[in-house]
Amino acid sequence: MCPLRQDTGAPEPSPFRCGHVAIVGRPNVGKSTLLNRLVGQKLSITSDRPQTTRHRIVGVVTRADAQLLFIDSPGYQARQAGALDRLLNRTALQAAADADVVVMLCDGRSWTQADERIARLLPAGRPVLLAINKIDAVADKARLVALVERARGCREFDEVVPISARTGRQVELLLDLCAARLPAGPALCEPDALTDRSERFLAAELIREKLFRQLGDELPYASTVEVERFEETPRLRRIHAAILVEREGQKAIVVGAGGERIKRIATEARIDLEKLLGGKVYLELFVKVKSGWASNEQSLRAYGYE
Repeated sequence: MCPLRQDTGAPEPSPFRCGHVAIVGRPNVGKSTLLNRLVGQKLSITSDRPQTTRHRIVGVVTRADAQLLFIDSPGYQARQAGALDRLLNRTALQAAADADVVVMLCDGRSWTQADERIARLLPAGRPVLLAINKIDAVADKARLVALVERARGCREFDEVVPISARTGRQVELLLDLCAARLPAGPALCEPDALTDRSERFLAAELIREKLFRQLGDELPYASTVEVERFEETPRLRRIHAAILVEREGQKAIVVGAGGERIKRIATEARIDLEKLLGGKVYLELFVKVKSGWASNEQSLRAYGYE
C-alpha cells in the first residue's frame, strides 16, 4: 500500500504552461511591433504600408513558468480587393481559430467599424484579450474609456490592457495575462528558439521591408521577394534574391536611376540581416517581372502564401 501523502501546508507548484497566442487586428495597429517587443528580436517586418505582414510568423517566448508561441497574422482587410486580400484575411482568421489565446490589438486613437467586424468574427470558447495599443499617442485618457465601452459593446473580452508596443509599456503585463490562460503542458520548442521560420524566409521578409520603406506609395501593392539561393559557409551567408513586380514599368521604379534605389535597398537589408543572423552576409538583389503572380490563389501559394 502506498503511504498517504503528508500535507506540509505548502502550496502546490504551478504547472508549466505552453500554447499558441494569436495577435490579430486591422492593418497598421502595431501587431508586428508588438511581436518584436515580446520576443526581444526583430522577426516581423514593419512599415507604414497596410498589409506589410503577409504570412503567419511565430515568435517564441520561453519563461520559467511558460512557453508562449505568438502568431503574428496579416491585418484583416474590411475591403477585399483581390485574391491576395482574400487569402490574407483567411490566414488571419485561421490563426485566431487555431490559437489557445487570442490578443486583439487595436489603435488607442480610434475604434473603427473594421475593429468591430474583427471582434465579432473572433472565435468563441477561448480567451480573447483586447490590447489597446499606442496609448502614448493618446493625450486625453477619456478617449480610452469611450473606446473600451464601444469595444465591450461588440463582445466580452477576458481582459482589456492599454499598452505601447513601441515603448514596451505594460507589455510585460499582457505577457503575464496570456501565460496564465495557456493550457498546462510541456514546451513545444527548444528554450533558446525564437521563431519557427527559416533564415531564408527571414531574409526575404527583411528585404521586403526595405522595399516598402524605400518606395512608400510608389511601390506597387503586388510586389514580393523570392530568395532564389541561400548558401551558408562558416564565415559568410550568400543570398541571391529577386524582387517580383507585375509590369515592366514597375521594374524601373524599383531599380531607380542608375540602380541607386535597389542598391540602397540591398545595403539596408544586408545590415539588418547581419544583425539578425550574427555574421557576414553577401546579398545580391535584382528585379523580375512576373505578370499576374498575385492574381490567383494558386500562383500565390507557389510563392509561399498560405
